[in-house]
Amino acid sequence: GTVNHHGIFIIVIMPSQCTIVEPRLACRAGKKEDPIECSLHTLPKPLLREFQHVFGEKYLANNNNDGDAMMVDGDSSLELLAIPTNQQARHDLVAVGDEIEEEKDRLLNCFMEFGEEVCSRIREKGYWADYIDPCSGLPMLTKFCNKVYSEVDGMEVLLNYKAYNAGFCKVLQHPRFGTAVYPATIFC
Repeated sequence: GTVNHHGIFIIVIMPSQCTIVEPRLACRAGKKEDPIECSLHTLPKPLLREFQHVFGEKYLANNNNDGDAMMVDGDSSLELLAIPTNQQARHDLVAVGDEIEEEKDRLLNCFMEFGEEVCSRIREKGYWADYIDPCSGLPMLTKFCNKVYSEVDGMEVLLNYKAYNAGFCKVLQHPRFGTAVYPATIFC
């Protein structure tokens, strides 16, 4: 970071090389409250390996008539994208207690609604899309996936955000929200 002429410390995060659209706030359709910070990225090699671990060795293509994603072998014309999202929490999410659990539930519901809306719009255009359940780390729409995606690792790779270990948990340190942040990812 740097200090400006007013003596205020400013955190500057340089976008990664895979960034297409830098982080900006978005709102769910018809809802101005609870904006979600999101950005758009191509998948760098470390994240492509993680994607293959979670979704399998095959790339995903257009939907079939059942609405399920079809698998096709090695179609190099497909470009996989990630939409990492971060929501500012009302409380530090490293803390514990009923108030913290209620806040996590609120943020989960906001993301699930947002993820479903974004993926639905992408799928309507004939492309594959899925979002990760932040509670389980598992894909919501692609069937038969049982490998967990690490939201914190993804934010470190895609956004160059920092993280630290707190016991058995890896905690994201957002440059503006600190640890009052709820990360979640959409893939398409």
